[in-house]
Amino acid sequence: MKNTSRLNLRAAGLTAALLLTFAGCATAPTDPEELAEYNEINDPLEPANRAVFEINLYLDRLILRPVAWTYREVVPDPTREVVTNFLNNLRSPYTFANDMLQGEVDRAGVTVARFLINTTIGIGGLADVAGNIFGLDYHAEDVGQTFAVWGAESGPYLMIPVIGPSNPRDAIGLGIEYFVEPVNWFLHEKNAGEWALVRTGANAIDQRHQVLDTLDALERTSLDYYAQIRSISRQRRLDEIRNKASGGTTAPQPLGDAGGETDKQAAAESGR
Repeated sequence: MKNTSRLNLRAAGLTAALLLTFAGCATAPTDPEELAEYNEINDPLEPANRAVFEINLYLDRLILRPVAWTYREVVPDPTREVVTNFLNNLRSPYTFANDMLQGEVDRAGVTVARFLINTTIGIGGLADVAGNIFGLDYHAEDVGQTFAVWGAESGPYLMIPVIGPSNPRDAIGLGIEYFVEPVNWFLHEKNAGEWALVRTGANAIDQRHQVLDTLDALERTSLDYYAQIRSISRQRRLDEIRNKASGGTTAPQPLGDAGGETDKQAAAESGR
């Protein structure tokens, strides 16, 4: 009952975020050039999105960034690498399922091989033996990417409270992930749902500490930090859909993509 309440609370939070955000729509301009730019940006909810962004930024400065900074400064590099390896390995069954749903049989084989090698020789995933010795690089897939491959358009840009940049398609995928992701599902079945929350927190800290300097520099040099995050998060998401390696400049939360026809083009270019 306790775990079910937590799941319902998270689902209600995502639903409330969508409803509140859609209440703050921007008015479309009438000038043809301005309208074209407005449509290209694909952020009709910008006033509400900016408000949520400021709240997220406040919470990040208050909680997540200090924790991530302390983690980076206190925990040695080798130990942090072990944590990243372990968290990545836990995600393997979920990535495998999405590889298969996207028809990426070769990448699914890499995911299985990585999981077997790292879980055994890598001592439960603490060491990335598959990547370091066998050249089997890590990649992640999710339901949002699978929806994109199936032809679902992203919809407008969406800034979700706490979670960060996204879009309706990926927000739905994120909600599905929390309920059906194999490790989370197992933990809830064993009445150990609190460990799913611990895992979520560990992932957030692990991802945030890796972009501390990048985001600090981006915020210092940006005339419009919100617009920069929107642009970078969309590009990163597009790269993920195209199965390209992400660069160093990333936002530390689940990210949105450019939307619509770009998604379909990305799927086609990745050979799906």
